[in-house]
Amino acid sequence: MNTVPEARYDAVLFDLLTALLDSWSLWNAVAGDAEAGRRWRAAYLRITYATGAYRPYEDLVAEAAESVGLDRRLAVELDDHYAELQPWPDVVPILSRLSAAGLPLGIVTNCSRRLGLIAARQIGIEFDPIITAEEAGWYKPDPRTYQLGLARLGVAADRCLFVAGSAYDLIGTARTGLPCFWHDRIGMTAPDSPPPPLAHESTLMRLPEWCGVV
Repeated sequence: MNTVPEARYDAVLFDLLTALLDSWSLWNAVAGDAEAGRRWRAAYLRITYATGAYRPYEDLVAEAAESVGLDRRLAVELDDHYAELQPWPDVVPILSRLSAAGLPLGIVTNCSRRLGLIAARQIGIEFDPIITAEEAGWYKPDPRTYQLGLARLGVAADRCLFVAGSAYDLIGTARTGLPCFWHDRIGMTAPDSPPPPLAHESTLMRLPEWCGVV
């Protein structure tokens, strides 16, 4: 059983496209069905988390589609529908509680600056900072991407909780010294032997408890 710490954190950073938004449904719809969407998204995650230095996010999405036998042009269609992304059902009420308690909330996400801002707006919560791989110059799990978020917040890694969506974030947060709450909404298959998170939950319902907000 996950043991909740007594001390609260000074800030919370979030993965965006899996931890807060149901991007999987959009990828599935653009791909034509859930099975194709899952294959495409899994390929994208493998490619992105192995890329390192930033190169255009849209190129990675197109390459992932092609690698699983889909049309590269689906990347453009996905881009066109980014404003249709929706938060998971408990995201807005839970984040509203954290914000009302005075916790600074930020985002560290693997996409372009333009798409990151579009996606974050769909939640309707104020985030500062919103760090994208494009702005950082590196894709997660490179520590420099998370470190830019910490620098903008002005907090030390051990005083900031990171809410992961992807299992790959477990690797990056461990390298950065960030405590990690894994919001595993879809039951993701983790890479081989990732560092364990502080908590592994299928919803965000216990996140306020982990942040000392009751």
